[in-house]
Amino acid sequence: MQFLSYLINGLSLGSVYAIIALGYTMVYGIAKMLNFAHGDVIMVGGYIAFIAMNSLGLPAIVSVLISMVVCTILGMTIEYVAYKPLRNAPSLAVLITAIGVSYLLQNLALLIWGSAPKSFTSVVSIQPIKLMNGSLTITGEALVTILVSIVIMVVLTLFINRTRMGRAMLAVSEDKGAAQLMGINVNATISLTFAIGSALAAIAGALLCSAYPLLQPTTGAMPGIKAFVAAVFGGIGSIPGAMIGGVLLGVIENLSKAYISAQLADAIVFGVLIIVLLVKPTGIMGKKINEKV
Repeated sequence: MQFLSYLINGLSLGSVYAIIALGYTMVYGIAKMLNFAHGDVIMVGGYIAFIAMNSLGLPAIVSVLISMVVCTILGMTIEYVAYKPLRNAPSLAVLITAIGVSYLLQNLALLIWGSAPKSFTSVVSIQPIKLMNGSLTITGEALVTILVSIVIMVVLTLFINRTRMGRAMLAVSEDKGAAQLMGINVNATISLTFAIGSALAAIAGALLCSAYPLLQPTTGAMPGIKAFVAAVFGGIGSIPGAMIGGVLLGVIENLSKAYISAQLADAIVFGVLIIVLLVKPTGIMGKKINEKV
């Protein structure tokens, strides 16, 4: 029962990583850039939901929706101001800019909301489910997080493969120049990708803070890095890969904390990533792409 409890908690944590990793993998797959400020958008989403619930007294679902709207606008603004001018710049310049935006968001949050940690009120009101005569308890947060991550992955996959805008994203991902010649607005497509990724970050922020109710300006830093690891683990650019990578990473981290060492859990997670990349450099679901020279 204890193992099952650790496993369910790992699936819950991994589902949060998966939702964040979906944002990473979409932006990389389409814009071919790593948005390291993505983790801090999670933190902003958590603060907006916190203010909406505690200061404005709004219901949890309305607070999350407001958080999604704010994060969507924030993501599109970041893309327009910081990344769009660097569309044709070397990847190193874009990477440095992304790190700069990350620190900017953290310090703005520090100035606006202060450094004192805030106790986050859970957005989930479902009561825990007790199984096996109470030996196994599944929290409402774990249940909702796992279900939400599955729904998001299915909806996102259908959107990418079945809608006109989704097919435009696939075209831009394959070849920006050819897509533009075919009449696709590349800039608008990339902006939409950032909007979707940032909205998912808001959901992830609310669910993460509900499960681990401590909110501060650095809340999104480590989950953001681990979600990036999950995206690479699963095969960056692949939506199912991001989901699988996130879930596996959460399970490995939770079981490592339970059975090996809480202090070494992060090292074990990154060590597993190194081993996977040595065996399969493209990740679990990634595909090797041959480039013509």
